[in-house]
Amino acid sequence: MKFLFLFIQQSDIEKKIAEAPDSSYEIGVVIGSYLPFVILAGIAYAIYHYNKKKRGSE
Repeated sequence: MKFLFLFIQQSDIEKKIAEAPDSSYEIGVVIGSYLPFVILAGIAYAIYHYNKKKRGSE
């Protein structure tokens, strides 16, 4: 299921880049596509680090 989602998203990104009016739009599409994953990974790491630190102090 995850692979299917990533495949669909990748084709959508390629379509947007092909229809981009200039290079700055392409950069915005790429950043906007990957930024949510980076933010979610950061949140997951922060929760993991918080729980690891909390468990270690007991």
